[in-house]
Amino acid sequence: MNRRIDISKVFPKYAFWDMDSSKLSLKRDKDIIIPRALYATTKENFPKDISVLEAYYSKKEIVDILKHTKENISNQVCELVSKRYNTKPFYRYAV
Repeated sequence: MNRRIDISKVFPKYAFWDMDSSKLSLKRDKDIIIPRALYATTKENFPKDISVLEAYYSKKEIVDILKHTKENISNQVCELVSKRYNTKPFYRYAV
């Protein structure tokens, strides 16, 4: 996977509002890219948004990063991910 991908052409630009997304690397910066790509997703948009991530990352990478991220990911997103991958539910905030 040596080809360079311009993140701003793959993921919503607003997700990386505070950084230069053209300098992000899919491999090196997955801990930033994965949670931010799902930050603003809704139940309706989730299948499309997660499909984009799945084109670049494995199920394990997505789940592991979301479980440990410091980004502001909602419990609803965590539930959607755990249902999609049939994993034990996990939450960012106490329920």
